[in-house]
Amino acid sequence: MDRREHWEQVYSSNATERLGWYDPHLQTTLAWIRELGLDNEARIIDVGGGASTLVDDLLEKGYQQLTVLDLSKHALAAVRKRLGAAADRATWHEGDITSVPLPLTHYDLWHDRAVFHFLTDREDRKKYAHTLDQALKKGGHIIIGTFALEAPPRCSGLEVERYTPKRLHKALGKRLVLQKHQKEFHLTPSGVEQMYIYCQFRKSV
Repeated sequence: MDRREHWEQVYSSNATERLGWYDPHLQTTLAWIRELGLDNEARIIDVGGGASTLVDDLLEKGYQQLTVLDLSKHALAAVRKRLGAAADRATWHEGDITSVPLPLTHYDLWHDRAVFHFLTDREDRKKYAHTLDQALKKGGHIIIGTFALEAPPRCSGLEVERYTPKRLHKALGKRLVLQKHQKEFHLTPSGVEQMYIYCQFRKSV
């Protein structure tokens, strides 16, 4: 089963609220975005947004240039159904972040919670980092959450890579400046304990 088939199966056979990474509101992300002071016209992409509620909360806060990217059409359909008419206020892309074409130097903020750590192949990580570097504006920001070293070695039936801030910085590219990081404990709906590391970077050149 390839990556797309795996995630289509996951999203088509599970309620959103039962998925391991589900969180009613991504409080850390929302707080960090608020601290950045981005205006409502800032271009924000949620990479691997899946059925996340981040787009709901950002639309409610008045952001007008939101893009949600995921390789699962079931996940995107679930979010659009949940949003109803408000879904027309966001842009939706079905695609794999390791191969999808994105506009150059376009985004002010790149958000990824629980996508990058599924890229266990070194070449896939390089492709992700290249796409990120090409799509993010100079001075743009990244907020990314991955499994920390204390987290389980697998999630949703797949192996994952686990990170420290230093290792994540090295994987994403030297043109980024690490601004802050913190660990966050997450308890899945099924009771599995997971430790995340959240990092915020800025593209310097």
